[in-house]
Amino acid sequence: MKMAFILFDQMTTLDFVGFYDAITRLRILKLMEDVSWDVCATQSEVTDELGIKMKIEHVSPDLSQYDLIFVPGGIGTRKLKDDVQFLRWLKTANNVQYKVSVCTGALLLGAAGFLSGRRATTNPQAYDFLEPYCEEVVRARIVRDGNVITGGGVATSIDLGLYLLEYFTDAETVRKIQKSMDYPYYQTGKLDSDYIY
Repeated sequence: MKMAFILFDQMTTLDFVGFYDAITRLRILKLMEDVSWDVCATQSEVTDELGIKMKIEHVSPDLSQYDLIFVPGGIGTRKLKDDVQFLRWLKTANNVQYKVSVCTGALLLGAAGFLSGRRATTNPQAYDFLEPYCEEVVRARIVRDGNVITGGGVATSIDLGLYLLEYFTDAETVRKIQKSMDYPYYQTGKLDSDYIY
């Protein structure tokens, strides 16, 4: 499992870090073989919406080499959804098996065409922005439509990471991880549903 975390200026850091902390346990806890990840952007440094700067080692890589891409949200999505160069790069993920977003990262998946004919969710304050990009905006915390998985508002990033952990492992493993994270809010055992609370 090779993952790409897509970062950009004016993103919301918790969107990224919440998911990152959970999903990287696949490798840290040796839950799956051959797990790796890259932090990617179209520039060598990004600054989040509150001024935190992050150095990027993987600048505009071909995203087709990954098994999973993850796109966080943030105010920067409003500009990037119309940025031809950024979208051209994001579209190199067309054949990536898993496309995942949280919050308004769904707008970028949508602008790249990945939500066409699909159900998706985003931050509740951005449902109207998402409507043009998908078949149906579902007012739920996590929505899975085939290999596209979208999450709601900012703190949903932790739940989304745990959801993917459960998807790739099992509920008992996730319950142990929740305990170690002191995070009791995610509800295991709902993988059969396309919509999670």
